[in-house]
Amino acid sequence: MAPPPQPPSSTITFIIFSSFLHLALGGTIGVNYGRIANNLPNPTQVIQLLNTTGITHIKLFDTDPTVIQTLSGTGISTIVALPNDHLSSAATNQTYTDTWVQSNILPYTQTTTITAIAVGNEVFSDPNNTTSFLIPAMKNIHASLTKHNLTIKVSSPVALNALDNSYPPSAGSFKPEVIEQVIKPMLRFLRDTNSYFMLNAYPYFAYEANPDTISLDYALFRDNTGDVDPNTGLVYKSLLEAQLDAVYAAMDALQFNDVKIVVTETGWPSSGDPDEIGAGKDNAGQYNGNLVRRAVSGGGTPLRPNDDLNVYLFALFNENQKPGPTSERNYGLFYPNEEKVYDVPLSFVAVNGSTVG
Repeated sequence: MAPPPQPPSSTITFIIFSSFLHLALGGTIGVNYGRIANNLPNPTQVIQLLNTTGITHIKLFDTDPTVIQTLSGTGISTIVALPNDHLSSAATNQTYTDTWVQSNILPYTQTTTITAIAVGNEVFSDPNNTTSFLIPAMKNIHASLTKHNLTIKVSSPVALNALDNSYPPSAGSFKPEVIEQVIKPMLRFLRDTNSYFMLNAYPYFAYEANPDTISLDYALFRDNTGDVDPNTGLVYKSLLEAQLDAVYAAMDALQFNDVKIVVTETGWPSSGDPDEIGAGKDNAGQYNGNLVRRAVSGGGTPLRPNDDLNVYLFALFNENQKPGPTSERNYGLFYPNEEKVYDVPLSFVAVNGSTVG
């Protein structure tokens, strides 16, 4: 199917960024601000870019004081992170997390809007085998926050490969080896602390690995006939929603159907190696643009229709020092010189009836 037509060039704005506001009747769209690069603008310039484009929610991968200080007074909702290499210390030493919170969180709470702490990142895939430290570290961080009466949420981004089965969505299940050790205690902690499950989900990876069986329209939120779950009869029109419901089903199977999901990473590369099928500017623009339109229109997945989609796109910039295939360095919405990588080829109507953009 051909992509929807663009508005005339004279009226094009970078519509995706005009929609980063949390619209009253829709989900939240944010962006990951990664910095694995040697050519990015300084934090002050980045904050100016965020303000110019209307981005009001960001996610960091650390607690760099320069970045957090620069966010002071902006009102931008910020998720900060405790990196994986801190997990061992955080899990085994409450004094360590007390000091970490006092140094990295407490000085900024009056002026910077820190809403959550991501403890570790995709820990199940960490080659340093830090999985056993995750839950104790999360509990210690939460206890250290509580000492200062801080209500910042604590969670940990989980990659989709934590699932043992994801198709059909209703048959979603976690890998058996992580259920008792991590998943159930994590979900119990999230429920008890009124936090949410952080999920990193990339339909691009599934499409790139299975282009003969997964429709590109389905992966990019374009019009398609849909995929019917044979167990529930629910119809899925996008791969991301199917992935989300596979995780919800896995959570439901463990009796945690009251924990919500926030997609803390998702995106599509604008460039890739010759064998990275589907990578390209047009597909990246359509994925991100259609996802924004889907999220701000309100409503959830077929399995959780009343839960709005809350999503953080990956990433703000192309990062030239990320290892791996070419795609890894080309998820940015902006080049390091702050030029847009692509315009989003769509427009849509906001809740007040006016065109966003």
